[in-house]
Amino acid sequence: MVREWDPRTASSAEMASLLATLNAVLAADLPDDPPWRETSLREYLSEVMPGERRISWVAQAEAAVDGPPGAILGHVQVLLLGDIGVLEVLVHPDARRTGLGRTLVQLAARRTYQEGFQSVGVEVVGGTPAMAFFEALGFGRDYVETRSVLRLATVDWTAVGAMATGIGTGYRIEFCPGGPPDDLIESYARAKADSRDVGDVGDGELRPSSYDPQRLRDSLDCLHRRGMKPYIVFAIHERTGEVAGLTEVVVPAQHPTRADQYDTIVVPEHRGYGIDRAIKARMLLELRAAEPELTEVQTWNALANEAMLAVNAELGYRPDRQWCEYGADVAELVHRLDARTR
Repeated sequence: MVREWDPRTASSAEMASLLATLNAVLAADLPDDPPWRETSLREYLSEVMPGERRISWVAQAEAAVDGPPGAILGHVQVLLLGDIGVLEVLVHPDARRTGLGRTLVQLAARRTYQEGFQSVGVEVVGGTPAMAFFEALGFGRDYVETRSVLRLATVDWTAVGAMATGIGTGYRIEFCPGGPPDDLIESYARAKADSRDVGDVGDGELRPSSYDPQRLRDSLDCLHRRGMKPYIVFAIHERTGEVAGLTEVVVPAQHPTRADQYDTIVVPEHRGYGIDRAIKARMLLELRAAEPELTEVQTWNALANEAMLAVNAELGYRPDRQWCEYGADVAELVHRLDARTR
């Protein structure tokens, strides 16, 4: 049985069943990734930024007569933002190759089309069955980056401490757990916009950064509501008080042993002063004290970003696997999928 589903009103049994399927998928496809927890999972699946919407469906095994609800074997959600619908698809390994994944994508694509969106995208992890699955449906690869993982147990903390102080004269570093003070928001937004304008922030289309002050406030608020705690380290140019560089890490309640690195930016006119190395090193030192459960940090970088890849390698990050964005014209996708089910 496949039905539209709202995590905000789902039963605790359904949430536990969905979590079990998610962790079964991780165990099969990403066995080195930590299992997820149910902490704030409901909020993670439902909270959105202003102007965005999430719509979800689940595939549930048939229940025995008068028995408890059947297990959730699959889940798809589409996040509608801008002019694109972003898919997330889960199918329990035991239910693969049954047509269930195609059915879930078809439902989400059809709704995306009905809502007036022109394209649909999905993040696909390299080396997993999802690559062949989405390519067979007609998705094309639009963007590729490399995920790297840093295991804190392997870090040379003496070297990291030295890196954290290796910043040029005229700059100071500030650590902001939970988000920046309001007096830095506008400078924060300018730093992101400056780096976007010179093509340094390679987000891809499915994980866009926020570049204006209110959007940044909304983004930080949404992270907190989803159970994801942001940490930010700034390099401040002392003469002007402007943000010269920044790095962001988020620790999700759903997998608090592995943090997610978000943007790291150095404003073009402040490059060459060791800011990128210093702020990333300082972040690791602060995380070590602030998050005792944390054992790993994962980051994503385009292969063309050689400077940041070099800094990450110096800190101890090791490449893990490719992370790809796939996309399709939603009208063409719906037509193909509907034709296959006639």
